[in-house]
Amino acid sequence: MNFDLTDDQEALRDGIRSLCTGRFDMARNRAGFDRSVWDELAETGVFSLIADGFGWADAAIAFEELGRALVPGPLVWGVLTHGLLDDLDGGVVGGVERPIPDTPDQPAGPVMLEHLDALDALVALDPGGVARIDLAELVAGEPLDWPLDPLTPVHRVAVLPAGELIADAGTARQWQLAGAVLTAAYQVGMAHACVERATGYSLERYQFDRPVGSFQAIKHMLADALVRAEVARTAVHAAAVTLDDPEVGHVARAVAGAKLLAGEAALKNARTAVQVHGGMGFTWEVDMHLYLKRAWVLDTVFGTPDETAGTVAATVGPKS
Repeated sequence: MNFDLTDDQEALRDGIRSLCTGRFDMARNRAGFDRSVWDELAETGVFSLIADGFGWADAAIAFEELGRALVPGPLVWGVLTHGLLDDLDGGVVGGVERPIPDTPDQPAGPVMLEHLDALDALVALDPGGVARIDLAELVAGEPLDWPLDPLTPVHRVAVLPAGELIADAGTARQWQLAGAVLTAAYQVGMAHACVERATGYSLERYQFDRPVGSFQAIKHMLADALVRAEVARTAVHAAAVTLDDPEVGHVARAVAGAKLLAGEAALKNARTAVQVHGGMGFTWEVDMHLYLKRAWVLDTVFGTPDETAGTVAATVGPKS
């Protein structure tokens, strides 16, 4: 399989990277998500990529750049729901994976809704389909004072209404796979950003009249981080290609493997970057803690590490 980007894909990558560099620097991202972020991404065509004829492989390239810049917001849901809600022209759409109770007679537990105050619509995904939740029916959620990701405000809602079914189980399965691919692509972008930022700092920070990046221990840490990011990137591109053309391979296995590797790369590379920054890496002023906290959050959506590892294990071997 050839993973070289086409000319069009390179143009897409460079265009999204230019957008992020020019409009979504860390100072703006630290201000959090608002409608202007959504509007600018929508105007650029990020959310309409699939509707405009691009494939999931192309969308993954775009999300890799969004992750590199740590752009906030319910971005994956913007792609998944594009064109589904006819009455919502340009509105902000968020989503949540509905918790499944352990037993049928047990009520589903509380849910954490991101960016609730900014949403115009909310959808819930579960194996039975996709439902639109009337925001007016939500019992007033309790905002978390200290969400894990400080750039992602979270409300804790005790009960999620059933909502109106707007898509069937087939669509839900497709969304689960596509959402995992886009999330993994975002994580890969984060993993690469951590390598780049840590490497840059290691060449600027001097100890004993030498840049710390010249020390063998730091070199090994950064080399391992780069390998993790590249392996995860290849896995994500392979999963996206498989999602576009299921005859290429086993879709569920490819997607689960990509999500597993991307989550590991984002988390370990963020930790490495914090360590390379030394005592400064733990401070609010240095951006590395934001990458680490976002990595923790994304590692639990569209498949936890245990779930994705279980899928891979269940789909390998002669019977898969």
